[in-house]
Amino acid sequence: MTEPQTTLQRIARTVRAERRRQQMDQRTLALVANVAVRSVSRIENAQATVRLDVLLRVTSALGLRLDVQPPTPA
Repeated sequence: MTEPQTTLQRIARTVRAERRRQQMDQRTLALVANVAVRSVSRIENAQATVRLDVLLRVTSALGLRLDVQPPTPA
């Protein structure tokens, strides 16, 4: 089973990489997603205090999709 921190770190890396690929700074992404800059920073630093609706707004603003899937059998 994937540990929550590993998942948070993977989300953080993906959001940061996509934001940079699109040549946005955190402030611009926050404006596009209609969230606080601090929320973008928390996501990119894998902090678990971000609300799910905020995470979904940020990923959507980047054109990313967040999927939840059952674990694959070992």
